Amino acid sequence: MATAALAAPATLSSDALLGGRRVLQVKPRSPLDWVAIIRHGIPAAAFESLLQVIRISQVDLAAALGIPERTLARRKREGLFNSEESAKLVRLARVIERAEGVFENLDAAIDWLKSPNAALKRITPLSLLDTDIGAETVMDTLGRIEHGVFA
Repeated sequence: MATAALAAPATLSSDALLGGRRVLQVKPRSPLDWVAIIRHGIPAAAFESLLQVIRISQVDLAAALGIPERTLARRKREGLFNSEESAKLVRLARVIERAEGVFENLDAAIDWLKSPNAALKRITPLSLLDTDIGAETVMDTLGRIEHGVFA
């Protein structure tokens, strides 16, 4: 009689969070693949995919990414984000992927990202993702949680 192995919890990948091959048109397999995608620009549909995942308003997500609403509306019309905006979308997707891996549950990860955090001076992690340093701090905090260090 064969025994079934316990599967590790599935984690959404960054590319899946951004709409996968349907939106990105390619399957990134390495960081250099991401560089090429970012430089080309990520389709505006990736923003909609993130909206569905994190369940916040378009206004709040635009603010979290540091993309003005008028710019967002223009990008949606044009269909493509520029490289700087694309990098912000990928950064958010990578943080969500990491948080889901740490909490082993997407809903718990999203709740954590939206909640004030003592280790971050009572700031919500999501509100820090508009800058590289803020995102690094959030990733560091997730690492400390994963390793059982006060966070």
